[in-house]
Amino acid sequence: MSFDRVQREPGLFCICFVCTGNICRSPMAESVFRSLIQARGLQNRVSVRSAGTGEWHVGEHSDDRTLASLQARGYEGRGHRARQFDVDWFDDLDLVIAFDRSQERILKNWAPSDEARSKVHLLMSFDPDNGGVLDVPDPYYSDAAMFDTVLGMIERACEALFRQLEPGLRQGAS
Repeated sequence: MSFDRVQREPGLFCICFVCTGNICRSPMAESVFRSLIQARGLQNRVSVRSAGTGEWHVGEHSDDRTLASLQARGYEGRGHRARQFDVDWFDDLDLVIAFDRSQERILKNWAPSDEARSKVHLLMSFDPDNGGVLDVPDPYYSDAAMFDTVLGMIERACEALFRQLEPGLRQGAS
């Protein structure tokens, strides 16, 4: 993945998962969602990336606990490098997925138009069984068990999001 602007290809659905530092939650979601699209042969129809609202970790690998949780469940995440969300990306993205209401507020404030703001959604809003929970907790200041809990939340919500998107993705596939 490049740190450059998202390059929009015709017929490509573009998603960016955005957390705070891009070393825990958003790389988890990027790995989970990429696995879902690859398992269904749709990797040429969807661009998946992640970023953070902050610049503190730009260029760093994912947190070691993120990588351990991903690996334990069969996901790949070792090639990830943190980057900060770029407002210019709004034009080329179809969905901008935030993990908590703080990030959602930041992204909507950064959005240059109502159309761009309409692309910003909370990940948990896609999970019909979320039990009213809209925020995915940041596991950074917690233990490995919290990383596993967070990954479970992300898996369920990503699967629900994918189920909503898959018919349109398949319809657009050639």
